[in-house]
Amino acid sequence: MSDPVPPLLPILQARIREGGPMPLSDYMAVCLLHPVHGYYTVRDPLGAQGDFTTAPEISQMFGELLGLALAQAWIDQGSPAAFTLAELGPGRGTLMADILRATDRVPGFTDAAEIWLVEASPALRARQADALQGHAPRWAEDVAALPQDRPLFLVANEFFDALPIRQFQRIGDIWRERVVGTGADGALRLGLSGPVGLPGPARVDVPDGGIVEVCAPAQAIMAQVAQRIAGQGGAALIVDYGDRQSRGDTFQALRGHAYADPLAAPGQADLTAHVDFGALAVAAQGCTCSAPTPQGVFLERLGITQRAQMLARGLSGAALDAHVAAHRRLTHPDEMGTLFKVLALAAPGASLPPGVDPSEE
Repeated sequence: MSDPVPPLLPILQARIREGGPMPLSDYMAVCLLHPVHGYYTVRDPLGAQGDFTTAPEISQMFGELLGLALAQAWIDQGSPAAFTLAELGPGRGTLMADILRATDRVPGFTDAAEIWLVEASPALRARQADALQGHAPRWAEDVAALPQDRPLFLVANEFFDALPIRQFQRIGDIWRERVVGTGADGALRLGLSGPVGLPGPARVDVPDGGIVEVCAPAQAIMAQVAQRIAGQGGAALIVDYGDRQSRGDTFQALRGHAYADPLAAPGQADLTAHVDFGALAVAAQGCTCSAPTPQGVFLERLGITQRAQMLARGLSGAALDAHVAAHRRLTHPDEMGTLFKVLALAAPGASLPPGVDPSEE
């Protein structure tokens, strides 16, 4: 028996018939955010029953250490009496819950914080409300809707990787955009547009046939965050997988914790791409910005091994094995330790949050 036709497939086919092949960014936006059938609109994608697991779901240590790093940045900036504590794409609310539990021991921090969650998914907003009972969180559709009259201390874990990208392929001396169209059988297919200009700075380091990925929404959101922090004070920790520069085709789909064909089941798989941290740093004009720091290095500097040893004292058997495996998964170079990076921002003249490498400029 063949799999049922994904509800988004005929919608995409009709759009392609009417307007021609669509840029990859449009395809990603429809698949992830369609108001009725979008991936993030209708489901909780996390955990064993979902399609992927993020660092906060692996261990409480991740959120605790990020929270304490933000709290130190708050102290370094004079412990402002009222500030926005925000998260972009907060998933189930696990990361924010861990941040608040850890920082509750920092005198004055949680009392001064007003919690804001930037989340579009109704399903995930419900999970976040359950996880953050007693903390009176507020929700915003985007960064622009966050309060503008106070410092902003912000965290974003695996948020930027899900923003729609465009891909451009070099064919000789010409650039063409990769687009999604249909074959004779109606199945979705990748193709190439006519000659186009490459957005952003010229790239002379790309070989013939090479691909460059551009994520304009990521740069725009980063610029908004930086503008708030530069103007009102604050800091940000951005954690995601990627590198200092876009390097080839990283567009991928995850379904049932395994890689899948990103065109096979639109709206039923998570679509992501590696984050271009160099482009994010350029967008963070006006702020002090770190170098992208490997997640494992960052967490070790913050004391994750000591915290792991402390938590291990009360564990044995399978629980201890799972705890040790979680520490390894977060920090080891063969797991998340090197692929995932941390980029930090701070208000002009302020110290960066602890754990990150200073800017290389």
